[in-house]
Amino acid sequence: MEYHATAKYVRMSPRKVQLVARSVHHLTPTDALSRLKTLPKRAGETVADVIVSAVAGAKEKKADVGGLRIKAIEVLRGPVMKRWHAVSKGQAHAFKKRMTHIRVTLTDGGEK
Repeated sequence: MEYHATAKYVRMSPRKVQLVARSVHHLTPTDALSRLKTLPKRAGETVADVIVSAVAGAKEKKADVGGLRIKAIEVLRGPVMKRWHAVSKGQAHAFKKRMTHIRVTLTDGGEK
């Protein structure tokens, strides 16, 4: 059985979140959470929250939490906010504030 949790519109660049997601891919949720606590990245806290939410969803459906593994962590691009930064001579330079959607899939290994 598979259990999912999603965080949408996270105000963080998908590239930065992907670096953190790759470090905990295919681990158990407890191992992943302990590894994310020690990472010096801000995205680690957000990914940990989504993993905790997926485990809570699995508990709600009466799953054995000890046998769960992370099957996939999908980091998808969300919408982009376009902003402007004032520069000299009355001009402006554009920059983008990117958003991310994070989806965690847990599996108990029952179905293949």
